[in-house]
Amino acid sequence: MTIYDIKHRTQKKQPYFFSRDTLRFFGQTMNDFKIKKQSDGKYLISAPARHDGRITHYTKRFFNPETNDLEFLPNE
Repeated sequence: MTIYDIKHRTQKKQPYFFSRDTLRFFGQTMNDFKIKKQSDGKYLISAPARHDGRITHYTKRFFNPETNDLEFLPNE
């Protein structure tokens, strides 16, 4: 699964998450996202967010392929 697959599958429920404007606001590109499959079948996606060229935090979500939802990580 690629980040482009996830973008396509989440388009109906969360159309702005991967929008050009959202990515630009956080200083991200689609290629910044890393994907790691979890033992429960979900995928952890993460990418650094930048402001003035410095990493300020990381965007992290679980992608649930059964529901096509992006879920927040617990305790974040």
